[in-house]
Amino acid sequence: MTRIGIVATGSYLPETVVSNEEIARGAGVSDEWIVRKTGIRERRRADDRDATSDLAARAARAALEQAKVRPEDVAYIVLATSTPDHPQPATASIVQHLTGAVNAAAFDINAVCSGFVYATTVAERLLRAAEEGRYALVIGADIYSRILDYSDRKTAILFGDGAGAVLLGAVSEACGIRETSLLTRGDQYRLISVPAGGSRLPANDSTLREGAHFFRMDGRGVRSFVHDNLPAALHELLDRAGVDREQVRHFVPHQANGVMLGEVWSQIGLPRATMHLALESYGNTGSASVPVTLDLAHRQGEFADGETVLMAGFGGGMTVGAVLTQWAPTAFARPREQELSVVG
Repeated sequence: MTRIGIVATGSYLPETVVSNEEIARGAGVSDEWIVRKTGIRERRRADDRDATSDLAARAARAALEQAKVRPEDVAYIVLATSTPDHPQPATASIVQHLTGAVNAAAFDINAVCSGFVYATTVAERLLRAAEEGRYALVIGADIYSRILDYSDRKTAILFGDGAGAVLLGAVSEACGIRETSLLTRGDQYRLISVPAGGSRLPANDSTLREGAHFFRMDGRGVRSFVHDNLPAALHELLDRAGVDREQVRHFVPHQANGVMLGEVWSQIGLPRATMHLALESYGNTGSASVPVTLDLAHRQGEFADGETVLMAGFGGGMTVGAVLTQWAPTAFARPREQELSVVG
């Protein structure tokens, strides 16, 4: 059976920087309050002319360029997003057009902030069943700045825009994706939502007046969900894979909230692992946060060949997902100027 792994990474972060001071004014808080509650100092905002597909295509091209793979050699494009360009068609179809990946079957996945991990799992299964030499682009991209109520301090302070991508392909038996885990707790779906705009509550004058098209979140409920479900899901995955906690060298989580991640870190219990964080500069970029952080770490040379990397997402639905991989040799990439913070 073909072993599938990450052969390249890419990301795109918009140029416009939005400071805490700018967000704080509308939300009725201070820069100090935002940092103390989240660890976030700034985030990026997409240009008004850009849609999610534009950000996703730029991240995808960066991964292809790093791997020196032609777009026409991509067999699948799996795009994770909860802020698509349109209700239909799938935003991945537009990304296929923008990147020139004319031979790729393209589709979207919406598992909110777990989306990238869900998409990676699906793409890995597809490639394992395919002929050798095929590739899959897995992309996480979101523009949350378009669906935020900037007077709501629970949500306005957290989110930024961005896209991250990985190119999956065949790797040696000693490397690649070893195990994945997906979990949904549908009974808690109300914790995170955009209530209006779908078949349950179509758009109308009333929903617009009520702000029902904005992102909403029960912050305390989400925090409890993460504490109750994320560590247990990761422990179950490692046990199933037969991997000791000490073997994990890198942990790349969804960049939801730095304070919350700090709280749950001790529960996760990875004594030799570094937790990679990019949220201080980029905030919570939704389904993009795991691949963006992964790309930044990779380009800074953080991962050695064969090291065990654990990626984890959690978000609306409510969902949890994780991917355990042995880092495969990839093309050298010059480090970026931005620096990641690490815990471990």
